[in-house]
Order: sequence, then C-alpha cells, then structure tokens
Amino acid sequence: MSAKRLPARAGLGLKPQHYTQILETVPDIGFFEVHAENYMGDGGPPHRYLEAVCGRYPLSLHGVGLSIGGEDRLSLDHLRRLRSLIERYRPQSFSEHLAWSSHGESALNDLLPLPYTGATLDRVAAHVDQVQQALGRRMLLENPSTYVLFAESTIAEIDFLAGVAGRTGCGLLLDVNNVMVSSVNHRVDPFAYVDRFPVEHVGEIHLAGYDEAVDAAGERLLIDAHASRVSPDVWALFRHTLGRTGPQPTLVEWDNSVPAFDVLADEAALVDAAIASAGSSSGAPSVRRMAS
Repeated sequence: MSAKRLPARAGLGLKPQHYTQILETVPDIGFFEVHAENYMGDGGPPHRYLEAVCGRYPLSLHGVGLSIGGEDRLSLDHLRRLRSLIERYRPQSFSEHLAWSSHGESALNDLLPLPYTGATLDRVAAHVDQVQQALGRRMLLENPSTYVLFAESTIAEIDFLAGVAGRTGCGLLLDVNNVMVSSVNHRVDPFAYVDRFPVEHVGEIHLAGYDEAVDAAGERLLIDAHASRVSPDVWALFRHTLGRTGPQPTLVEWDNSVPAFDVLADEAALVDAAIASAGSSSGAPSVRRMAS
C-alpha cells in the first residue's frame, strides 16, 4: 500500500476558472490538487478538464468528506466512490483531514476538531486502516487548524498523529499554515511544534493564507481562510520546516476569493525557490523566529 510520490516541488489547487489557461499555456507547476468530492459525479466538463490536466501533471487528491475523526462508521458509499475516482485518475497522493464532518445522515460543511484521547486514537486508527484497505493504498493524514481545546484531551496532537501513523502505516500531511493558526490561537510556539513533529512520516506540505481577528480577550485570533497570499510568518515557519523535512511536495492552497492564475503561479515560484534552497543547503540549521 505504499503511496506514489509527488515531485518535491510547488503544487496548486486546480480551479475551474483556470482550466483553459493551464491547458493552453502548460505552466511550469510541479503538480495540481483537487478535492475528491468535487469530482465524484460520473462525467461532464469537470472530468473532461481533469483528464486533460492529468495527462500533463501529477495529481494530488485531497478528501474533505470522509469524517475520519467521527464517531459514526465511515460511509461505504463514499469509500466506493473515492476508490472509483482513484482508479480512474491514479493520483500520486491521497490525503484526508484529522477531523469529523458528519453526524448520522447529516454532512456538515466544516472540518470539526476532536479530543485527543486513547479512545479517539483507537477510532481514528481503525478508520484510517479501513480507508487504506478500501482504497488499496497508503493515505496521508493532515494536522488540523483549531480554535478550541478539549479539557478531556490526554494526548498531545503531535503524539496523536504519530500514534496513528505508527499503528496504521499512513503518512502525514504537514499543513504549516494550520500549525501557525493553531499555535497563535492557543499561545504556543509554532517552531517548537515543528521541531517535535514526526517528519519521517511526512509526504506532503500545505501552505495558505490566514485571516486575522481579535478574540473576546483582545488577543490575536487566526482563521484558516485560504483567501490570500501566504503570510510572512508562515513563510518563515515553512523554511524552518524544510530544514527538518528536506524538500517536499508543497501545495499552495487558495480556495476562496481565488485570484488570477498568474498570482497563484507567483506563489508557486516562491515555494520552488524555498525548496531549491533547502535542497542546496543540505540540512543547514534554520533560523528560528517566534510568531508575533
């Protein structure tokens, strides 16, 4: 069940408004990523364009609807449609979120947090095993962005993720923007989080822009918005991360207020430059800065 590898380059989310430009100009992008649930229909223009893009670029398939952290059983129908999509496009990577997003027959339009306990670890590991068996391949599990902590949590998030990977053999998707968002919101050091992360399991990195607000106590509150350029502090944390992981496939997520493709290509070029620098420095120590 070993996963194929994406190239250690910058990737972008494939957006319908950019289909034509991408196919006409074939820009120098390492890979494209799509959300699996957007392509679970049987046909139509989305599949026609995706087939054409896959003929030119590696593909990362990112799930948002399995509800791996939920208490309910995983949807066998969803797994069936997901396997069909993977067999059709043979993506180099498949990933999902450490979150829950359904209750009973209701699918919620959000990725919700879960307490980190022994019982939750057992459930998530069982669900990841089920997914990998159903799909016949290794998956990556993404660290979440969070805004609340659970009093009943008894396991640190990093240890929880390492535990799932150790039990199931899955890989991890290290979302650096999520690390920054959660760390600022919970008043912890994002660089210390990365320093403890089990990087031997990392198969992909995500970057994105966040929005900023103020909470009821007047403190900074970051929101994982995916609607702007990557913030300078996230760039610094990304470079520090590459110092630990080495070059990795890295996606720039921009899902809301999507700009012209050239703006996304500019962000991808910055990612490629950082990856190239990390490769040439061959493990040189990174500069550590605290988020302000």
